[in-house]
Amino acid sequence: MRDEVGARSRTSAPLLGEPLPVELMNTLWADRDGLHDALGETAAARTWLRAIAPRLDPPVAEDLHALTTTDTDRLTQRLSALRDALRRLAAQATDDPRAAAASPVRDLDTAVAEVNRAAAAAPRWSALVWRAGERPSRLTRTGGRATEAAVSALAEEAVELFAHPDRSRLRACLAPGCVLYFTKNHSRREWCSTNCGNRVRAARHYQRHRASRS
Repeated sequence: MRDEVGARSRTSAPLLGEPLPVELMNTLWADRDGLHDALGETAAARTWLRAIAPRLDPPVAEDLHALTTTDTDRLTQRLSALRDALRRLAAQATDDPRAAAASPVRDLDTAVAEVNRAAAAAPRWSALVWRAGERPSRLTRTGGRATEAAVSALAEEAVELFAHPDRSRLRACLAPGCVLYFTKNHSRREWCSTNCGNRVRAARHYQRHRASRS
């Protein structure tokens, strides 16, 4: 079972080592204090972007570090819209029963249109990189503004995630109070994180102990 990778380090949102579209979905998270939005404020959104930047294509990641406050505000709005659409698609794919996790985007067609619009936000193409003495490699280039490029990169990965048969591995974490999603990468994995697994096991133990005393 995959443990949390750098969770709550640098950003308040849990980073679970999931595909980036799932990490974006999980910028909406919950704890004992209620529901939290890691994209709710510009400073928090900038921190989240810096945390996931190493996983983006180098040109996009480099541009993210140079964003102005106005650009970050614009990007945050675009990412929030994309996240809401992705959570609607995830709910569809997982038959998510959690009311607290429901996306404000109710219509499936609207969610699909938002993802496609985001994916087309900036042109993307492949480039061959081959320096003397090194192995050739493939690099993805992205045109347009940095804000558009970042949204486009995440949306394109989302298209691949939902269009691929592996979307069946996407899960809603059904631990009490959790609103996160994860990909089931191991047959025994049932929760988004070890923390949720421990809470479920503790609750079950409490219920058994209570039942034995009644």
